[in-house]
Amino acid sequence: MGQKVRPTGFRVGVYDNWRSRWYARKKEYGALLVEDQKIRDAVKNEYGFAGVPRVDIERKTEGGEVTVIIRTARPGVIIGRKGAKVDKLKDDLARITDKKVDLKIQEVDRPELDAQLVAEGVAEQLKKRMSFRRVLKKSLELTMGAGALGCKIQTSGRLGGHDMARSESVHEGSIPLQTLRADIDYGFALAITTHGAIGVKCWIYRGMLADEKKNTGPRLAEPRNTGESRPAKYGEG
Repeated sequence: MGQKVRPTGFRVGVYDNWRSRWYARKKEYGALLVEDQKIRDAVKNEYGFAGVPRVDIERKTEGGEVTVIIRTARPGVIIGRKGAKVDKLKDDLARITDKKVDLKIQEVDRPELDAQLVAEGVAEQLKKRMSFRRVLKKSLELTMGAGALGCKIQTSGRLGGHDMARSESVHEGSIPLQTLRADIDYGFALAITTHGAIGVKCWIYRGMLADEKKNTGPRLAEPRNTGESRPAKYGEG
């Protein structure tokens, strides 16, 4: 049976970057990973309604400053009036890390083309007991209308309150998962309903990345000039 690979993880190190960017000693590694998850949970719990698809974390070596980069569709909600909410969030994260925290807010230009935001939007509507077929169709139309070249949205669970769980999906355009040059975003969200949990997955194909970013594989080392003569090849000289 064919198995599907998470598109974002498949492209990490090729076009996408790691969500946590730091080095640590082996004995500190696990504690810092747990700390990263606590930071992400704190941001999501406090400002999940602001559309936060991604939180990146950078650390300086030897217990230095922690940089938290928040991507959001509504930066004004997080910043607040005169930056009051940013200062409060900094203090909350500083208590979690016990270190100085530098906060950076980045705006998501087109939320309709962010797979995580699309998945969360579908999940929120499913929580309100809206028809899943109508929600899937409308979300697909909005994404394709925003300029996507392909989109697939899948839901799994007790859809419509039926006793037996099943999967339903809508699809339009192409999604070349095996092409590393393809800019494919992936998102997952969970809708907790009275009938149980419903999972939502979303794939969005936004086009091919620029040729100059193409990974042409490992570059061979240039031969060193040792001053020694080499035997002439057939046809030379």
